[in-house]
Amino acid sequence: MKKFCLALDLINDEKNIAEYEDWHKPGVGWKEVRQNDLDSGITNIEIYRTGNRMFMILETTDEFTFENKKALDADCAKVLEWEALMWKYQQAIPWAKPGEKWVLMDKIFQFEKE
Repeated sequence: MKKFCLALDLINDEKNIAEYEDWHKPGVGWKEVRQNDLDSGITNIEIYRTGNRMFMILETTDEFTFENKKALDADCAKVLEWEALMWKYQQAIPWAKPGEKWVLMDKIFQFEKE
């Protein structure tokens, strides 16, 4: 299993943030998007928020790659539709590259047992 952590900002507006969270309530997401994630090797996704900053944890199979995920996404009309819909709520973090949404975070600490 692999684990990746990513960050993204929401447009800083309470109504906007509430709508975004509504799209992520259990049973609301689109089944085609979920299936595409599973097909890419994603086994679990968790998203956390503080203010307008979001933090996502992806758990994946060992075979997962972002390149394969990007190719699968580009070939799925529902994923493209979902991403366009979500982008109306999202904004890139200040240091994101042009066109980059979720930015991969660097792991800087892990608890060590004595």
